[in-house]
Amino acid sequence: MSIKVENLSKHYDKQKAVDSISFEAGPGKILGFLGPNGAGKSTTMKMLAGYLKPTSGTAELGGFDMVQEHIDVKRILGYLPENTPLYHDMYVKEFLQFVAHTYGLTDIPKKVEIAIAQVGLEAEQHKKISMLSKGYKQRVGLAQAIIHDPQVLILDEPTSGLDPNQLAEIRELIKELGKRRTVILSTHIMQEVEALCDQVILISKGVIVANASLTALKAAHAPLSLEDIFRKFTA
Repeated sequence: MSIKVENLSKHYDKQKAVDSISFEAGPGKILGFLGPNGAGKSTTMKMLAGYLKPTSGTAELGGFDMVQEHIDVKRILGYLPENTPLYHDMYVKEFLQFVAHTYGLTDIPKKVEIAIAQVGLEAEQHKKISMLSKGYKQRVGLAQAIIHDPQVLILDEPTSGLDPNQLAEIRELIKELGKRRTVILSTHIMQEVEALCDQVILISKGVIVANASLTALKAAHAPLSLEDIFRKFTA
């Protein structure tokens, strides 16, 4: 499954939050979608996930049109927004069973068991979500995003606010998830890009200013660090 974006835009009156961007992402690769705050990262993620309707342009996820075939897109898409929407009064396992029901899955106990094991929530599954640390809440968010075994994953700032131990654990989880899926990872943390991403897109003021493999981008701007490259394109 792959993602193909062509001339995608989102305007709010005269403000161009995203301005005619185009890119592609393929399976087995993690695409880092980078930019400063307010650059258009989350707006793009929300459009790809079907939460915002684009002003113009198109996007295909797994061959399905994001707008015209949004139900089919939902079946193959896992989405973790920046602020994970969890029901804090529910227990972890109960919440994941609820999510599985909304997807109309069969053999729900097995699907929940697999998702819990994948994200390392076995010891926390009988706790209320409100009792979990931020790191474990992120794991619950990832579990709900993968419970239907999607082929495309969109992760918006998935490691924001985590401590170093939690960061390392979530990084390894995302790496594993990306081995057989198309993954777009939105972030402004350069360490995340270095640790996880194969391809890098830099967006600034709603416009893509760089799109290359991580290796090629660093080689083209050596001896600059990735942080310096980021500043060069987005300052």
